[in-house]
This record gives sequence, structure tokens and C-alpha cells, in this order.
Amino acid sequence: MLTTTSPFESKRLRHLAVIMDGNGRWAEKRNKPRCWGHKKGLETVGKMVELCSELEIEVLTLFAFSSENWRRPQQEVNSLMELFTSALHNKLDTLKKHQVQLRIIGNVDRFSAPLRQAIEHALVSTRDNTGLKLIIAVNYSGQWDIFQAAHTLIQQVQAGLIRAEVITQELFAKQLSLADLSPPDLLIRTSGECRISNFLLWQLAYTELYFTEVLWPDFDHIELNKALSFYAQRERRFGCISDQFTE
Repeated sequence: MLTTTSPFESKRLRHLAVIMDGNGRWAEKRNKPRCWGHKKGLETVGKMVELCSELEIEVLTLFAFSSENWRRPQQEVNSLMELFTSALHNKLDTLKKHQVQLRIIGNVDRFSAPLRQAIEHALVSTRDNTGLKLIIAVNYSGQWDIFQAAHTLIQQVQAGLIRAEVITQELFAKQLSLADLSPPDLLIRTSGECRISNFLLWQLAYTELYFTEVLWPDFDHIELNKALSFYAQRERRFGCISDQFTE
């Protein structure tokens, strides 16, 4: 009989990923500007970080700004960049207090110099923290992630550092974002959209997917418990059958 991870161990939620959707619609329903919804959404991020820390979830990955989001109205993009910069400054003490280690994935080259500086300062300030790993995906897409991994390996081959024939799936995966972390166990997407929108395309291969109609600013501990209950009911077989798992 194949020896592999038991159903109990495979269902332990170590890594939670979230597509935080619905901020703009939440604001519009209240006749408020979309930027107001994004501010409320940031408050939900803070609550989610606290909840995940309490639940001893090891990694929380949040999709904050996709590569495609640059297509939004310039005013909204500017507001999001200002909000991100402000959050990096204002929430840093809280992250350090709760031992949260911040990481950023995505191509930050397009951001302004002040934002890049704020990112670097926050990363350095929290890199030795030993609690929850908070991953923020900004100017990120799964296709970009896979492309940059391939490009890195091509450069290594051209430089004579490795031979093309030694490239394996495992070596390729090591070039991706989050290569040192386990893949997400559960993905939550709010607002009723049922797609992954170019997020962690490689890493979500065997992730359980949970979609909810709740808009992100309204996502609270009750809604999180619903998602966790859904996850607890799943049998994660990773291509095997139930009888192959051993306790």
C-alpha cells in the first residue's frame, strides 16, 4: 500500500490564500466612492491577520493588486497606491508587535520610488519575525510568475551555470514566488466571482477552492469559520484514492 500523508495531516490548514474581491461594489452599494471601499477592505485585512495568527495558520497570502488592475481608472489606481504606501507605514508597528513577517510577491519595478522604499523598509523590519507569514501579491499575475521562472532558468543556461537537460519540474518550481513555502491549502474568493483570475496558477494545482457571495469588507470571523468548515469536510487525495492513505 502506498505510504503518503494521512487524510488528517493533509487537512491541516497551513497556508490560506485569499482573493479579496468586492471592495468597489461594497462602496457603490452605499453610494460611496470606490476608494472608500478599499479603505474598508484594508480594515478587513487587519482583522484577517489577527484571526489567522490566533488560529496558528502559518501563511496568509492576499491578492491585493493584479498586473491587470493597472487598467482600472487612473484615480482608483492612484488611490490604491496611496493606500498601500500608507498601510506600510501605519501598520508596521502592529506587524512587529504580533511577530508577523511581511513578504511581497510581484513585479514592484513599476511602483514609485517612495512606495518601493516603503516596501523595502517593511520587509527588512519584519524579516526576523517568527509568527504568521503575510504574503501580499501586488502587480502580480500567475502568468508573470511562471514567465519569470522560465526566464531565470534560460539566463542560467545561457550563462553556463546549469545545463538545459538538468532542468526538472522541481528545479523550475524553485524559481517561482513562494518556492520556500507549502502551496495554499485553501483559496477563498469573495464577492461571488468563481474564477482564480491569474492568481498563483502553478501553486493552486491541488488547492481547495471556496467561493462566497460576501463582499470583502463584510468578510468576518463568522464567514472565515464557514470557509474553514468547508475545508474540514474536504478529502484531499492529491490524485490518489482514499484507501491509499494510511493513518
